Amino acid sequence: MTLSRTRSAFAAATALALAATLTACDAGSATPGSDPGSSAAPGAESDGAAEAAEPPRLVTNVRAGAQDVPVDKVVEVRAAGGTLRGVDVSSGSGPVPGELGADGTTWTASARLEPGTSYAVRVRAEGSDGTPARQTTRFQTQDLSLDQQTYPSVAPLDGETVGVGMPVVVGFDVPVTDRAAIEENLTVTSTPKQAGAWHWLSDTEVHWRPKRYWEAGTEVDVDVDINSVHAGGGVYGQESRQVEFEVGAAHVYRVDARTHQMRVFSDGELLRSIPITLGKSGFTTRSGTKVIVEKFETRRMNSETVGIPAGSSEAYDINDVRYAMRLTYSGEFIHAAPWSEGSQGYANVSHGCTGMSTENAAWLYAMTRRGDVVEYTGTDRPMTLDNGYGDWNTSFADYRQGSALSAR
Repeated sequence: MTLSRTRSAFAAATALALAATLTACDAGSATPGSDPGSSAAPGAESDGAAEAAEPPRLVTNVRAGAQDVPVDKVVEVRAAGGTLRGVDVSSGSGPVPGELGADGTTWTASARLEPGTSYAVRVRAEGSDGTPARQTTRFQTQDLSLDQQTYPSVAPLDGETVGVGMPVVVGFDVPVTDRAAIEENLTVTSTPKQAGAWHWLSDTEVHWRPKRYWEAGTEVDVDVDINSVHAGGGVYGQESRQVEFEVGAAHVYRVDARTHQMRVFSDGELLRSIPITLGKSGFTTRSGTKVIVEKFETRRMNSETVGIPAGSSEAYDINDVRYAMRLTYSGEFIHAAPWSEGSQGYANVSHGCTGMSTENAAWLYAMTRRGDVVEYTGTDRPMTLDNGYGDWNTSFADYRQGSALSAR
């Protein structure tokens, strides 16, 4: 939440709800004909009726001269006994947009405030008889350190095309302790529309998945509108993010540990059956639904990264493993394994990865996107929800119980 960042639009429904808490913290009664920021009495009037006219009273819900105003404060202005003709909320970070109420007597900001910033609220109004009034209210927002701000990272990337199993992943660099407040400002919309739910894996990571795999060709918009939202414990959202992505063809790869085969489907059509080898005894490959997390045309694979010490009988260190596609954070990949071609289609001899010929791996790599689905069966070791994009390894009913708003 740097001073140069623009605050994202704040939901109008939230702003209207806050209008009920409006307090009379204005800078003083408005006066007809006064300049912005002044508190001068009305100018002399020659008409006795005009002298008796009652100017509108302008009320701002932030006290004039206030310091350390919370950044999640929604600025509101009301004209009692008159009509608002203009409200400008400005700072060195730029203007704060807002909306005028239907009856012209209220104005509500549609964006939150920046930290450590001086603001001026300039109001113009007139009474029922046309008597003008003006008022300026100045205030300062609270300063926030980086430890008091949490930045959201979002996957997929903006403009990315992904597979039908790709979850929306929002990570936070500072823990969120008020999950509900943050989740209320996270929105996923899709065309065509598909039901889905948020699920918190930890205070620093929340996922969203549809009830079923995405429909191929779906367009998705993710709105992470957390700028200046209180995340709990004095921590606020640092910035809002908006990401749009597209879902590609329905690539689903079905792997059977008993037949040692991978069947590759695209939009329901079987394209190829590939002989494979999986994890041997002691290194059993997990069964369940996995999703491609990332791809590497060439990758070094060292057994020490998965807990196999150098010098042991199972140790390995291969600098140039080709066409590696990550399935789990714990180290399962699909990749070319020319050293095990004699066992592919017949036996499981790997340390947990899915090995295949270099030719088949190159073909699969070329068509695969992040988010493509790989369904494993035939082993007694289950895939877990938090090991990679494991979001599909529970029922949707159980998954949505991981939402901070599930009880509402």
